[in-house]
Amino acid sequence: MTTTALACALSWHRRMVLAECDPAGGTIMAGYLAGAVEGPRGIGELAVAELRDGDLETDFWSQLIDLDAPRRERLLLPGVVDPAQAGSVIPLWQRFADFFTDLEKGDPAYDVLVDCGRLQVVGPPWPVLRAAAIVVVVTGAHLPELSSARATVKAIQRDFAEHRVPPGSLRLLVVGDGHGRGEISKALQLPVIGTLPRDPRTAEVLSHGGTVRAGRPLMRAAGALEVPVRALLDRRRARLSWPAAIGEAPHAV
Repeated sequence: MTTTALACALSWHRRMVLAECDPAGGTIMAGYLAGAVEGPRGIGELAVAELRDGDLETDFWSQLIDLDAPRRERLLLPGVVDPAQAGSVIPLWQRFADFFTDLEKGDPAYDVLVDCGRLQVVGPPWPVLRAAAIVVVVTGAHLPELSSARATVKAIQRDFAEHRVPPGSLRLLVVGDGHGRGEISKALQLPVIGTLPRDPRTAEVLSHGGTVRAGRPLMRAAGALEVPVRALLDRRRARLSWPAAIGEAPHAV
C-alpha cells in the first residue's frame, strides 16, 4: 500500500508532499531510504513540536525529506517510527488535515498525497480522510482481498455519511490480476480509478531501497494514474465550486 503511494509520488509531475499518516508506523525512511537520513524526522517529531509550541507552519518544513534533492518538488513527511509517538499524533489529525489542505494555496503550492494505512488500528486519521478530495482504497483482485476492501469501503462510507462528507470522493485502485475491473466495481459498488501490475522487482526497490527505474511496469502504470486522478479532481472541483486543487488522500487500506 505504501509502495503504491511512493510509486505515485515519484512518478507524478506536480509539486508534491507525500505524508505517511499511518498511526501504526511509517516504513519509507527505514525501507526505501534505507536509514540514510540522520536524526529523528517526521510526523511524530512534528506532533511533539506542535504540542510544545504550536508553530506547525514553521516546524513542518524542517521535518521533510527531499526525495528528488535539491529540487524540493517531491517531499516526504515520514511516519512515526516509535509506537509511542502515535499518542502525540492522533489528537492532531484534524490540525494536520487543515494544514495539508492549505498547502495547495501556498507559494509555492504543493499537492498532498497521504498514505493513511489500514483503518483497523488505534486512532486512524479520519479527519485527513474526510478532508481529502479523493480517497482511493487499494485492493488486490482476488476474493480474500476484495472482502477486506469491502469492509474498509463500508467503514469509510459510514463515517462520511455521519460527518456529511460530500459524496463522490471514494474510488478503488486494483493491484494485480484476478477478477476484472468491471466485476470488482460491481461487487464493491464503487468506480475503479485504475489498475497497477504486480511488479515484484520494483516493489522490492520501493520497499527496501535501490534505483527506481521509470520504465518498469509499476512506475509506468503509477505515472499513468495521474491522468484519471487529475480528471476526477477537476470534475469534483467544478461541482463543489472549489477555487483550486486540494491534496488527495490516496489510500486507506
